Parts: sequence; C-alpha cells; structure tokens
Amino acid sequence: MAPSSELWVGYFYPETYDPVREDGTLGERDPGVLASKEYARTARRQRELLSGDVDVPRTFDADHLRSIHRHLFKDVYEWAGQFRSVPIYKLEGPGFASLGDGSVDRYLADAHRLVEATPWDRLDRADFGERAATVFAYVNQAHPFREGNGRTAKVFMEHVAERSRFTLDYDRVSPRQWNNASALSGPDLGAYEPWPESLVPVFRAIAADRAPATVAGPDTTSQTRSALSASYPRSATEATRKTPRSAPQARRRGPTTPGHSYGSERD
Repeated sequence: MAPSSELWVGYFYPETYDPVREDGTLGERDPGVLASKEYARTARRQRELLSGDVDVPRTFDADHLRSIHRHLFKDVYEWAGQFRSVPIYKLEGPGFASLGDGSVDRYLADAHRLVEATPWDRLDRADFGERAATVFAYVNQAHPFREGNGRTAKVFMEHVAERSRFTLDYDRVSPRQWNNASALSGPDLGAYEPWPESLVPVFRAIAADRAPATVAGPDTTSQTRSALSASYPRSATEATRKTPRSAPQARRRGPTTPGHSYGSERD
C-alpha cells in the first residue's frame, strides 16, 4: 500500500500541500474562502434536505449516506458522495475504520441492521436514546468520508428519528459535550465494537417530541443551524455529564439488538 502521504495528496491542491503535516486546502485554494463557501453552501443544501424540498431514499445503508453527503457537499468538493481512500486517525487512541479490510462497509452494514431491527415508533425517550446512540456510534466509527462526516451523520440520524416520535435538537448539548462523547464511543484498541454508552445521555437530551402532523412543520432553519454549528445551550449540561467507562470485560460484544439491555447510562 502507498504511504498515507501519497494517498492524501490527491485531495489537496498541490501548491497548498505540506508533506510534513500531510495537510493542505481542499476545494478552494484560500482556506478562509473555503470555510465561508462551505458553510453557506452546505447550510442551503441541508435546509433542502430537512425541509423535504430535496429527498433521498431512506435506505439507511451506505448508499443513503453517500446520497446525503453528495447533496450537502456537491457545491464544494468534486468528490462529494465518494468514500475516502485515506486513513483517518483521532488525535489520541485508535483511528476510525481501516481501509482495505472491509471495516467501513461492515460498520455501516451493522448500523443498517440495527435501524431496520428497531421498533422506533414504540420507543420511549430512554430507549430511543440507547438505540440512536448505538446506530450513531457505528456510523461515526465508519467515518466513511474525507470531510463532512459529522454533518452527514446528523442528517442521517434525523432520518432515523423520523421513524420515531422524536426529532433531534442538537442545540440541547454543547459542541464539547458532543465531541467528547463521540470520542469516547470508539472501540478499544484492537477491538471492533464501538462503545456507545457515552452517547446515550446525549441522545436522550437532544430527543425532542415531534410535533403532531396537524401542527406546522419543523423550523428547518433552526435545525440546519443546529446540525452545522452544534452551538448548544447549557441546560443539558448535567444530563450529558461524562461518565467513566466500565471495565473492558463489562462491555457488550457485537451490535446491540432491540430488547437487549445496555447497562448503565456525549457531541
């Protein structure tokens, strides 16, 4: 396999690439312009998805994620909707799904199976938080795209929530809470299964009762702001306070199926 630096070069403009840092600029040569364009354009595209003006098939599989990513980022990156061809690592601990061993597809297949096996319409807030946290943990560990995994996953999870009596208000937790919980959900070194327990209180906190069909539709502008910026009020701080992980031997193995207890009660 080619060194990671060789794999990454293709994503960047050559004149902006730093081979030491393995970093550069994607989609726009000026980083400031890129950030501004990306936010404005993806915000508009996300409003289209959340309002129903643009629809994607709710298949809850790899193609579903590709369709969301393609629509969100098609004005920014020419590779929108394409899975990454480079490894991605966290600052500490193991990286996201490996390439070349089928891990990305396996995580997404497990997420799809969990979505389809869950009776979402019968879940109360506590159970919804558990099931949603587990689905998200698998999608997040797949991290199938070079950029935009978070925004894509949040739209995907809203599509999952459509099957329930809840919608997702990401403004109910802080970016730090969301990011910390996401980081804690990764698998142990050398293990496959994510550890979604850190995400459970977060998804319980952001689960908002869905308005009846006779009530005016959701405020898609607010939803878009939430999913893009994750700028959350402090009211859920106590509900999403980080809890220590249990001992490794206490963890479940394999995706949790409906009816399975998660045990004790994260972006």
